[in-house]
Amino acid sequence: MTEPALALRNVTVRYEPADPPVLSDVSLQVAAGEKVALLGLNGSGKTTLLLATAGLLPYEGTIEVCGIAVARPNLDEIRKRIGFLFNVPEDQLLFPKVIDDAAFALLRQRVSRAEAVTKTMAVLEALGVAHLAESSLHHLSHGQKQRVALAGALVCAPPLLLLDEPSAALDPPGKRSLARLLAAQSAAMLVATHDVDFVSGLCSRFVTIDGGRIVLDGADAEATRERWARN
Repeated sequence: MTEPALALRNVTVRYEPADPPVLSDVSLQVAAGEKVALLGLNGSGKTTLLLATAGLLPYEGTIEVCGIAVARPNLDEIRKRIGFLFNVPEDQLLFPKVIDDAAFALLRQRVSRAEAVTKTMAVLEALGVAHLAESSLHHLSHGQKQRVALAGALVCAPPLLLLDEPSAALDPPGKRSLARLLAAQSAAMLVATHDVDFVSGLCSRFVTIDGGRIVLDGADAEATRERWARN
């Protein structure tokens, strides 16, 4: 039996020990290659779940990525298996030039500079920003920065992508282009968003989180639309 790309069991997250939980007793599996939308309004706990999965927040319960427990001794191995897109691209863009930033994950894995540049240019081309490879990140639009950040997440071809609001601030053509690109990826995905239209054609499963708890999990995004319409 194939190991799930992601498994959360009874996960609770508090930012401070005395705080009420931001996530409460969350259990969720994402199969290898499965594309899952994590739907929720602002403050529902979507980003917290992604950060805990990447080992960036302490948690109670169990989180495993490709069968490996998310715990301090394993974080290097975990992060080789995850491509993470923050909802604010500036939070993960570290270097002055596009090519250096997008190639960083490969260089950390001791891939030669020449091979890293070749692989990175192919990803930038697929994202429509190869012409910006030598550009300063400070001169890019929000949408361009987002694509560079996504290139950094995709370049090592990880088995799991954690994407936080990937369609934010994109115009309709940009959203359609991004959805096509993500649909072509073989990686499992957990796409945190409140943009139901964006994920409707991309994901086959829709998990809705509200108040830090999973309240819906199924193949129909309309149940979430109806729930939000009643609020």
